[in-house]
Amino acid sequence: MKHKKSQYEIFREKVKIILYGTNTILGRMFDLVLLGLILLSVLLIMLDTVQGISSKYHEQLLVCEWIITVFFTIEYILRIISIQKPVKYIFSFYGIIDLLAVLPMYLSIFFPGASILSIVRALRFLRLFKILHIPQINHQSLQLKEAIEASKEKILVFIYFVLISTVIIGTIMYLVEGRESGFTSIPMGIYWTIVTLTTVGYGDISPQTPLGQFIAAFVMILGYGIIAVPTGIVTAEFAKSSLRNNSVSGKKTCRKCQSQVHFDNAKYCYECGTELPNN
Repeated sequence: MKHKKSQYEIFREKVKIILYGTNTILGRMFDLVLLGLILLSVLLIMLDTVQGISSKYHEQLLVCEWIITVFFTIEYILRIISIQKPVKYIFSFYGIIDLLAVLPMYLSIFFPGASILSIVRALRFLRLFKILHIPQINHQSLQLKEAIEASKEKILVFIYFVLISTVIIGTIMYLVEGRESGFTSIPMGIYWTIVTLTTVGYGDISPQTPLGQFIAAFVMILGYGIIAVPTGIVTAEFAKSSLRNNSVSGKKTCRKCQSQVHFDNAKYCYECGTELPNN
């Protein structure tokens, strides 16, 4: 006997089609409305920080922001109840962003000013890639994701090295320059090191002694190298990902390193540079 669906099950299915069915008319209409509200919400938050506008229209802006927050809250709840595995959505990337989009306004009841954090709703614009369904964009975003995941261990090791170097250099600057030059503590020396390594250079603290200036010059030069390393790591992994995704079934195998990740018309091995056999 065929199971008759309850009103609740029918309701869940309809909600799921609207919220997750980006290929349906209702689904696409909802996505466009959602993107419009996200944009409006971000604009309202920014306008509320403009003194001239906030002093005149703060209450109206706040009411609009609460209306949008209630809409997002209802949407978040409906997304949870409309799918078979709600826990998977709750702890997913988009699920966490959706939650962060509504929390600040409720937190502002207990912590005035927390509503400004609602600006994180701008992250919801990332759904635009899923809505558009443009193959080229989706392909490139997938490749970038793969490249970042493949290089995360190398980047973590690199950041660990940078943090240790920052502590050591900051301590040395504290000993060399001392309180007279503004290096009042080791944390202040570390702050100067971070600012200098990142090539920001606020200038609020600067070394006065010749030795300190020599160290500063070394740190500035080192900073350019530090900026380039993570970029190079991710770029290399992105290139490898591109090769993997663009390689064809008739792969060429390198005689030296046995690598098979090559373009069909490649003449030299991507890994070791050895000339490839003609298949």
